[in-house]
Amino acid sequence: MSLRLTAGWVALVTMALLAACTTTTTTTPTGSAGGGSRDTRTARGGSEGADAERSAKVRLELAGLYLARGQASTALEEVKLAIAAKPDVAEAYNLRGLIYGTLGEMTLADESFRRALQLDPRDGDAMHNYGWFLCQQRQFAEAEAQFERALLQPQYRDAVRTLLAQGVCQARAGQWALAERTLSRSYELDPSNPVTAYNLSEVLLHRGELERARFYVGRINSRPALSTAQSLWLAARIERRLGNLDGLQDYGRQLRDRFPQAPETLQFERGRFDD
Repeated sequence: MSLRLTAGWVALVTMALLAACTTTTTTTPTGSAGGGSRDTRTARGGSEGADAERSAKVRLELAGLYLARGQASTALEEVKLAIAAKPDVAEAYNLRGLIYGTLGEMTLADESFRRALQLDPRDGDAMHNYGWFLCQQRQFAEAEAQFERALLQPQYRDAVRTLLAQGVCQARAGQWALAERTLSRSYELDPSNPVTAYNLSEVLLHRGELERARFYVGRINSRPALSTAQSLWLAARIERRLGNLDGLQDYGRQLRDRFPQAPETLQFERGRFDD
């Protein structure tokens, strides 16, 4: 049985993009207590520096918006302008890495993430994004190292997101026991996250923990606003493994009624439960 991570994958990418769309902190240089001409030069230099920071900040915000809309090429142009305005902003290279990854420029993406971490070695967001990028390249050991680095940062606030990405990556590497533990930690921190529940249920299904898998995906499907074709299909596969034919048919009806054109519905109709 292969692990299906479509829903989790899409949501994780979205979270990675949002994490990269941070803004820079504007600092105002202080003037000197020396002569008037020196004060004027300092004020001018400070003003120019502040203008460069503001320009970079605006460009990065625009880049993040364009990327979220799927306009990666336009986003890249904005990031280039941000870097031209202020070349030492780590967030710009972090975002550039995501953009290059979206465009399939993997070498340039890798270089961008490395540059971001060179400029700010404590940037947990860049570590997370680089780890996710490495996972997509199937460099699982390197991805694991980046996720662990992010989680060890004292000021890092997105442990839930990183544990989710780490758990998905461990599952992709076939490290099922590790994936279960990591995703369980993420779920404990945020039990309302349907993406975590979905991926944890997938891992538990793979491990044969059918009742527990049923519980977690059931948390999603009990709320129609959260349930998707993927979550209904996962529930159907679990019910089939449990031998509950009534439950299996019920989820099949929901798939046909709510998502008639979805690939998961087609798989159900064809009986392709173990693909």
